[in-house]
Amino acid sequence: MKFIVSAHTLLKHLQLIYGVVGTNASLPVLEDFYLQISKDGRLTAAATDLETSLKIQIPVEANQSGEICIPAKVLVDILKNLPDQPLTFHVHPDNGVVEIISDNGRYKIMGEKAENFPREPRPDAVEQSFSISGETLLTAVQKGLFAISTNDMRPAMTGMLFELDAHGATFVATDSHRLVKYVKKGLVSEGSSGLAEGKPVSFIVPKKPLNLLKGLFEEESVLQASLSKSHLFLQTDAIEIACRLIDARFPDYRVVIPVDSPYHLVISRSDLQQALRRISVFANKATYQVIFTLQGSTLELSAQDIDYSFEGSERLNCQYEGEDMRISFNARFLLEMLAVIDADEVRFDLSTPSRAAILRPMAQSEDEDLLMLIMPLMITEPVA
Repeated sequence: MKFIVSAHTLLKHLQLIYGVVGTNASLPVLEDFYLQISKDGRLTAAATDLETSLKIQIPVEANQSGEICIPAKVLVDILKNLPDQPLTFHVHPDNGVVEIISDNGRYKIMGEKAENFPREPRPDAVEQSFSISGETLLTAVQKGLFAISTNDMRPAMTGMLFELDAHGATFVATDSHRLVKYVKKGLVSEGSSGLAEGKPVSFIVPKKPLNLLKGLFEEESVLQASLSKSHLFLQTDAIEIACRLIDARFPDYRVVIPVDSPYHLVISRSDLQQALRRISVFANKATYQVIFTLQGSTLELSAQDIDYSFEGSERLNCQYEGEDMRISFNARFLLEMLAVIDADEVRFDLSTPSRAAILRPMAQSEDEDLLMLIMPLMITEPVA
């Protein structure tokens, strides 16, 4: 097997799927790229960790079909250090040796038989199919990825919940301390089956494939999706991803969202961000507790670390409707939430210092709704 490809073109495409390659994998072949040349001269590169599989089409010059597995890290490291030039790959199927020939060099890599590479799952028993815009999917991931739990004892919360129907989509992520719900109307396009017939569907996608999506698809792209009992399949003309879904029941997020929060705080997002960054320097590094003291049109932020005698406070102008209140939050959690909001101003809906606060952008488009929830911390007064 022989093919010719630009070094930078090959590197650019392989880096898109490199994130799924495992390290210290139980099977050595999982640390490889699977490369296949089709009869019409197209190169397909694939990678998998047995839970997520990625496949991408790469333009090359070739006149012979074949397949081989190549150690991913070695290949990527070589390509990173080569200038952009045509590379010729000679694959010797009898002994598994792969020769890479550049303008000034010749390199040999020991490959592995392609039949040892795990085959990606196929959408044979598809229950639903639909299309989704890259913008919708990437926005949902960007808004909620940080709130996905890392606690394996609660597997349902280690992924993002997708709820889809003919009218739109709802994406939810939570780690029990905070929750993000992003709603996008008008999800399904013409030609989608199942959803357009009034059959809603919900499933949980793990964090790793969601993280990979950020670099795989463009916002302008339209993704064709298929859903089986155990896997989600997404594809465009050049890229395919298959990921195993989380087989668990997502907690009922609706019951934790307060329906009556009579007090409202409106404040500049950037002003609050900058103040939180400064005040969190003085917070206890175990809790990052920052106290919000609301009085009239003034918000005071304060934090202290008793162990080191650190203390800091700042006052900010705001619009506040409600009774005077002291409520505290984890500053790091708040900063992560504020970082994914695009609006100039944000609104906090509050009720009591012990109940969850709702955070929303003040300005949103008509076809989307972003809601964030954060649980307060207990305020403990220092002993005199």
